[in-house]
Amino acid sequence: MTTETLINLFKRDLGKLKQEITAYKTEKQLWIISNEISNSAGNLCLHIIGNLNHFIGAVLGKTGYVRQRDLEFSLKDVSVEEMVKKIEDTMLVIEQTLSNLTKETLQAEYRRNPFEDYMSTEFFLTHLLTHLAYHLGQINYHRRLLDV
Repeated sequence: MTTETLINLFKRDLGKLKQEITAYKTEKQLWIISNEISNSAGNLCLHIIGNLNHFIGAVLGKTGYVRQRDLEFSLKDVSVEEMVKKIEDTMLVIEQTLSNLTKETLQAEYRRNPFEDYMSTEFFLTHLLTHLAYHLGQINYHRRLLDV
C-alpha cells in the first residue's frame, strides 16, 4: 500500500466522521448513552482524534502531541465546531506525516509496547484505518438510532 492510498483513505473516513458529527439533529444527542450504549458519539469522535494524533502524529510525525486517553471518554459537551476543527487538524497531521514516510519506513518494524509481536508500520497504519472505520460505523448507527 502506498502512502498516497493511506492518506486518501484516512481523509475519506475522517471526512465521513465530520459528516456524521454534523448530521446529528442536536449537539445534545452526540453525548447520549444508555445501558446498551456505553460510549457516546462525541466520546468516540474524541477517541478517534486522540488515537490518530498519538500514533500517527506523535509517534511517527514527532508532533509533540500528548495523548490524554482518559479525557477522550470523560469529556462531555464539546461543541460540534470544536470537534470539526479537531478532525480537520487531524487530517492535516496525517497528510503531513504520511507524506514524509518512505517505503523503508512503511516496512520497518513497529511495536506499540514491548510485549506485543512485531508488525510493520504499514500493517499498523492499516490497523488504524480499520479502528477508525469501526468507530465510524458505531457513530453512524448511534446517530440513526436517535434520528427515529
